[in-house]
Amino acid sequence: MATAIPTYGYMPNAARFRVVANSLRGSEMPDTETPKLAIIDDRALDRECLAQSLIAHGLGMDVELFSSLEMWRNTAESRHAGILINIGRNDVCDDLFINDLKRLISEFPELPIVILAENRDLRQILRAFEAGVRGYISSAIGLNVCVGAISLALAGGKFISVENPDDLRQLLVVAEDKERRRTAMFTQREADVIDALTRGKPNKIIAYELNLRESTVKVHIRNIMKKLHARNRTEIIFKISDLFK
Repeated sequence: MATAIPTYGYMPNAARFRVVANSLRGSEMPDTETPKLAIIDDRALDRECLAQSLIAHGLGMDVELFSSLEMWRNTAESRHAGILINIGRNDVCDDLFINDLKRLISEFPELPIVILAENRDLRQILRAFEAGVRGYISSAIGLNVCVGAISLALAGGKFISVENPDDLRQLLVVAEDKERRRTAMFTQREADVIDALTRGKPNKIIAYELNLRESTVKVHIRNIMKKLHARNRTEIIFKISDLFK
């Protein structure tokens, strides 16, 4: 069953807050026009406190809580404006997590995914963005900034939580190095096709956006697969991420 958490006096503008239990199906929930944010965290107290705190600091959305990505997938009502994954001290680069994250993004390419983590290691941040997330938020930042970062990501922007300017410069240097290696391996058109593939776009849309024939897009995909020794589009996405991690 769903447990409703009331909005108290210090949260006059808070959106409705709902905790989604494992046994609850989305069809049991009332319809609402308010956009919904899914928070995924395997620690019950942490995810409930995070949800209340975000609402108290101006998050104008309904919040639904899930203990895992699998639980979110298995919920019939999965139409969310975005997903916030709180991994705490866990490692983004863990093979099981990063593969699950890539699979989620390939299945729902238009769904904004934001990572909240204690670890601010640049390697983790880069790996997360290469997988396709829209934001990487450090738990060291304030709640107001966190709300703003989530709103930015859900509006189509990207947010990186880097407090030290030297870290930001290093992040840019690493990203530029990866872009040089990628340019050396693929033509510009192949790179454009890869970018479209990672966003889950079909060949017809890729052809339209790049002003190409669909048959030409197929040729580019075959060439990309050959260079990566990939067997299909999904393997292209996984191998690109692994190759330039």
